[in-house]
Amino acid sequence: MAGDCSRVMLDVESGPVYPATSVTLVREKSTHRWRLCGALLAMALCVSAALFVTWHAKRQDQVEEVDELQHTLRQLSVNRKAAIHLEGEYNGTGKYKTTVEWTDDEGQANSQGGLKLNNNEIVIPQPGLYFVYSQVSFRVSCKADPKHPNNQEMVHLSNTVKRWSPSYGTEDDKEYKTLLNSVRTVCKKSSNSEASEGQWYNAVYVGAVFNLEKGDMLQTVTENRPHLESGHGKNFFGVFAL
Repeated sequence: MAGDCSRVMLDVESGPVYPATSVTLVREKSTHRWRLCGALLAMALCVSAALFVTWHAKRQDQVEEVDELQHTLRQLSVNRKAAIHLEGEYNGTGKYKTTVEWTDDEGQANSQGGLKLNNNEIVIPQPGLYFVYSQVSFRVSCKADPKHPNNQEMVHLSNTVKRWSPSYGTEDDKEYKTLLNSVRTVCKKSSNSEASEGQWYNAVYVGAVFNLEKGDMLQTVTENRPHLESGHGKNFFGVFAL
């Protein structure tokens, strides 16, 4: 009987016995979960990095596109839209003795794109092709000499556009070269002696395309300025970029 009691007490003290295989399975499941979480976390980090790189690249492309667009607009404003149109008249008391006195703020006169009027000359802001033009209008009163009707004096009217370029030399010794020139002769004798008398009207126009450089200066030279007509649209000088 005593032997039976000691066996029962021993069995109670030893406690429950779990199979070894159950503990191993629990540990393996826990390890598998941690590995799965680590893999998912690594994958999430990779995706986030990829998305950030893609976003940064797109943003950089957008910035470059904006810079390129701004550069193009600046070029358009400087070159294609560059234009100046001046109006002028003869001023007997002015400081310009051989040319029309030009203005950029009267009538239809205007300027933009860097072209400007300086000291009665047009200054070229950028190299390129430009159309240069000018017109002066004259009114001459012709009277025949009753003593010498066959020797009547002729009046020559001219309009010239000249250019100075930094490539010609220094500004201290400017040498202007002729770009455009046109001459009209009035009061000339005809078969009808009366045909040369009265008012003669002439508009002398010049215009052509030139390859100009930055810093070039354009001026006009006009003969017989006292015969110039005044009024909007009769005397003008201009340049526009092509």
